[in-house]
Amino acid sequence: MAGVVELADVTVVRGGNTLLDKVSWRIDERDRWVVVGPNGAGKTTLLQVLAAQLHPTSGLVEILDEVLGAVDVFELRPRIGVTSAALADRIPRSESVGNVVVSASYAVMGRWRESYDVTDFQRAASLMRQLRVEHLSKRTFGTLSEGERKRVQIARALMTDPELLLLDEPAAGLDLAGRESLVATLTDIVGDPHAPATVLVTHHLEEIPPGMTHALLLKGGRVVAAGPIGETLTDDLLSRTFDLSLHVSVEGDRYSARAA
Repeated sequence: MAGVVELADVTVVRGGNTLLDKVSWRIDERDRWVVVGPNGAGKTTLLQVLAAQLHPTSGLVEILDEVLGAVDVFELRPRIGVTSAALADRIPRSESVGNVVVSASYAVMGRWRESYDVTDFQRAASLMRQLRVEHLSKRTFGTLSEGERKRVQIARALMTDPELLLLDEPAAGLDLAGRESLVATLTDIVGDPHAPATVLVTHHLEEIPPGMTHALLLKGGRVVAAGPIGETLTDDLLSRTFDLSLHVSVEGDRYSARAA
């Protein structure tokens, strides 16, 4: 199976703080990974490395057969779809939803003077239908609910037909109904055999959609465990990750955790 990401002893130090510590990890093209860990574990830093937004202090990062540090990241980044709170903050609140999605073709945050062809608009329309936001295409991004914004961001992330999809806490800030609706949508995406390799970061097991194949547990910038999801999201490993005695339950391919 083709490798999409290969990390070898990746360390990130910023301001004297070690954010990632000798992380080694491989992602293959059919993999659907969830990254779980407490606040400050290094999850967002790890995603920034995968998104070619942050170079490691040491170690080797290979993304889509390109080595970080020896590739033009502006050519690499369009091959990677990303959703995150930081990215959402950069989207102009006055921009229409349709333009937020289609402008991903040029890796810009809103329409300016770029020209788009019919296939661009057709793909944007198709993705908005898939994410159930097509009725919002004329609305401005700033008028959307948090759940609607999450869906628009995912449609935007898929616009360039990426080879790697990175989702940084996509359900953060959603109420119960919004979370469950988004989980159902993500289940459809990760279950599609033509979908890109996917990495989803979360604090909460309840946010993991069915169809995720692997899990990586991160604590203090170090990997606690990584492997098939059923072998990794265990009472013992999760308790070690969160420094709390936890019990993991699985019901209908949905995970949850509570204090033991």
